[in-house]
Amino acid sequence: MIIRKSPLLLAFAALLAGCAGVSEETVRVDPVELQQPEMATGLQKREGTVHENFAVAAANPLAAEAGKQILQQGGSAVDAAIAVQLVLGLVEPQSSGIGGGGFLLSWDGEHLVAWDGRETAPQGAIPELFLDAEGQPLPFNDAVATGSAVGVPGLLAMLEAAHEEQGELPWAVLFEPAIRLAEEGFEVSPRLHQMLAADSLLPKNPASKAFYYTQEGQPLATGTKLTNPALAQVYRGLAEQGSAFFYQGAVAVNLLEAVQNTKIKPSSMTQDDLRNYRPVAREALCASWLKHLVCGFPPPSSGQLAVMQILGILEILNKEDTASRDNFYSPSGLHWYIEASRLAFADRAQYVADPDFVEPPGDDWLSLLQPEYLQERAKQIIPVTLGRVDAGRPGSLETGLAPQPNQPEHGTSHISIIDSQGRGVAMTSSVEQAFGSRILVDGGTGLPGGYLLNNQLTDFSFLPEDDEGRPIANRVEPGKRPRSSMSPTLVFNPESEELIASLGSPGGAAIIHYTAKTLLGMLQWQLSPQEAVELPNLANFNSTTLLEKGRFESYLVLSLEARGQEVVEKDLTSGIQALLVTPQGILGGADPRREGRVSGE
Repeated sequence: MIIRKSPLLLAFAALLAGCAGVSEETVRVDPVELQQPEMATGLQKREGTVHENFAVAAANPLAAEAGKQILQQGGSAVDAAIAVQLVLGLVEPQSSGIGGGGFLLSWDGEHLVAWDGRETAPQGAIPELFLDAEGQPLPFNDAVATGSAVGVPGLLAMLEAAHEEQGELPWAVLFEPAIRLAEEGFEVSPRLHQMLAADSLLPKNPASKAFYYTQEGQPLATGTKLTNPALAQVYRGLAEQGSAFFYQGAVAVNLLEAVQNTKIKPSSMTQDDLRNYRPVAREALCASWLKHLVCGFPPPSSGQLAVMQILGILEILNKEDTASRDNFYSPSGLHWYIEASRLAFADRAQYVADPDFVEPPGDDWLSLLQPEYLQERAKQIIPVTLGRVDAGRPGSLETGLAPQPNQPEHGTSHISIIDSQGRGVAMTSSVEQAFGSRILVDGGTGLPGGYLLNNQLTDFSFLPEDDEGRPIANRVEPGKRPRSSMSPTLVFNPESEELIASLGSPGGAAIIHYTAKTLLGMLQWQLSPQEAVELPNLANFNSTTLLEKGRFESYLVLSLEARGQEVVEKDLTSGIQALLVTPQGILGGADPRREGRVSGE
């Protein structure tokens, strides 16, 4: 795709003499920049909600209702999150499920824990996993629907670990809503139908085709009553025996057979890889912003670091252009945000990966958020675009790592919960691309249905090193967790230590922008969660600027182009869930771009 610089640029640049020059030459836009995680399926009207005691925001009404039921039974926020996730794996299989992983940020009123259930690479994985015979990166879609794309699933082990420490109801009780829906059936939603219709890879898997399509090969129609006997039986085994039922025995054998016997690039995963998987309880990464304490996930997620770099740089710039919603959605306001994003994504590409495999710059991930460092980065921003920028140096030592080239990140789901005791959860889970690897497994039950396996290893850099032989931090290595953009976020009042917000979104690398936008809306511009969620989306990954199609007036596009920005308008399908504690109650917002709902009382 070719995009030419706007002719307005010359006139604008003349007015900005003394600033860095901007080339007028034709720019080729990398198509990777334009790929989005999940297709748009239209907007659904949403109304903001207010709840006195508790609230559950999830990507599907049935899942939100399951969380509500658990809280009504006296469950904790973690209990409710588990029940919500189990239902999502059934009714929204394109985005998350027990064949994938996730990050769960949990506050129990005293302790904040970042539960890492990210998938891991098998011990047999090699750095060249996604290179072809000539040593070139495989086309992304050629790598997705293969056994080698499947990481060792971490979701169930993570949920079980969190429940052991912060759950209140018995583990088996949390499975009841999902088992009931799997056995009695649920209606195929409009979004699931449209995604089945649009996916070309899923019907190539015989089990997936037999379950999600008619005998004539048509996607199941909206409203079709769908049961999932295989998943119901797997859930019953998990309810009775815990996560060991998944990582050992017939379920594990069934999973291994599926990934080891794919026609293209079978997996090296073994029983030991499954048996030895462990979730990690990490220390949350917290930063001050606008008198709030914003807490999120540390690496292997890049989300919190990038979000807080963007917001921190904007705070340092202290521009009137970003002080209100109307000022932000102006040529100047958007420009400052885009340029701050370039700087954050440059650091992300250079430094962030599994912390068990790479050292943080300056020996501390928080070095990327230090005021002095952000001030240094903010000074680089000028009224015309910087173009593609390099990573900064927050520490004294120069890195020997190469920046990772851009490549797609895909489908996820987000859950936000605040219970009646002020405890909260922000959890983002994923199978990576929509429908993951497209490999549907029945858990060895021999029954129709089952669960989909992730393609999460394609979140690693396909290239292990650059042309100079410098290693890329996020390259494939045995036992390693791929870098993520998932940004489950909890916000606190630092004086009272009370939880005031829970939020997050699906959306691949754009999760970072969706989360930052919502934080700006709720906490700086004093909007309700629903108003903040519905604001127009934009994204920049240190390259092309993406604006949500149909949401930006033409003069804004022309003005950004005049500043040297390469602009593409396209669907930006976020799925933000957000809760905000106010004197009026818990305010909830669910993204109209998907099927999310807020439920509570």
